[in-house]
Amino acid sequence: MELQRKLEILADAAKYDASCASSGTELRDSSDGKGLGSTAPGMGICHSYAPDGRCISLLKVLLTNACHYDCLYCVNRASSNVARARFTIDEVVKLTIDFYRRNYIEGLFLSSGIIRSADYTMEQVVGVARKLREEHHFRGYIHLKTIPEADDALIAEAGQYADRLSINIEMPLETSLAKFAPEKDVRAIRRTMGRLRLRLDETKEANKEAGKTATKAKPPRFAPAGQSTQMIVGADAANDQTILSTSANLYGAYKLKRVYYSAFSPIPDASRALPLRAPPLVREHRLYQADWLMRFYGFDVGEIVDDAEGMLPLDIDPKLAWALRHRDRFPLDVNRASREDLLRVPGFGTKAVDRIIATRRTTSIRAADLARLHIPRNKALPFIVLSDHRPAPHLLDGARLRERFKPKAEQLGFGF
Repeated sequence: MELQRKLEILADAAKYDASCASSGTELRDSSDGKGLGSTAPGMGICHSYAPDGRCISLLKVLLTNACHYDCLYCVNRASSNVARARFTIDEVVKLTIDFYRRNYIEGLFLSSGIIRSADYTMEQVVGVARKLREEHHFRGYIHLKTIPEADDALIAEAGQYADRLSINIEMPLETSLAKFAPEKDVRAIRRTMGRLRLRLDETKEANKEAGKTATKAKPPRFAPAGQSTQMIVGADAANDQTILSTSANLYGAYKLKRVYYSAFSPIPDASRALPLRAPPLVREHRLYQADWLMRFYGFDVGEIVDDAEGMLPLDIDPKLAWALRHRDRFPLDVNRASREDLLRVPGFGTKAVDRIIATRRTTSIRAADLARLHIPRNKALPFIVLSDHRPAPHLLDGARLRERFKPKAEQLGFGF
């Protein structure tokens, strides 16, 4: 099979894996004239976004889409009627180097179907990273998908070459994984996550010790950008509260950098156990917003999702929904409130809150200052008190406040 055709098949087969990001790794470049590539800030991943909003690129492929496993939700499952292809190690290396030199990409995301055995597949994946690093001195970003059942030595070696490792938890519930992917073992997945966390913690501690004295050698690198995972949303009956509770457990137990949420997409020749329609994409978006609240805004799962509903509202974002359920906490005096309270105001991001705290040390904040602080006035004003603004009591307590924030209804067209 021609390389071009392989690339078409294996790049398309990789599109369902969302668990990739290039943030958090060590800084490397080739400005010294040695090696190739860099991990400059914001660099390294395909169709992801850097903290400053830039879209950045990655060669994102499977080594092969052939697989022994028959996971019902996967288009590459053993029983799926799709075209199959397989790269050699040298082919992936060549594509990565060629694409990088043409300025098409800034790194590599590599996963694979399971062929022969978990160890054999993992050795092939590691072989690509090894060759890129050792033979071509590639210093760009590398993200490898880890196979939980693979030997510990192979996973340890993967961490030496990769910036980030990821293991997909797949489903929010153990019972769902057993139903849709009976060949996968959630205990093996979590066990490998635990081993990765232990290695990451050991490397971090060793780096601290090495930094205290110039005589100590720096320990070998191990996945400096940490580990991540992915969950499929909408393939089973798990509600948003269950999904976010699983995420909170993963963050706490394994110190994951990210949990990615991938809306289930119907596949050809699907099992009757799967839903016929995909969940609305906005549900995936709301889960990401809720995840952000847990990681950066100090919210607990129990606060984000209404217990009676179990689902995030689709028409408004989860922080606004929380504020509307807790109107007794507002209006909040922006010039006096704590950072923790300010983070709970709709429209206030973490950077905006830091700007508020810095500004109010020297002057009182007024309504005209909101634009300069990059705060959306219409969203924030009903919930805050400023030097020259206090919301009318009937506005905050009124039943129509929620309607103010809902997207406007649009007239449907006929499509022609």
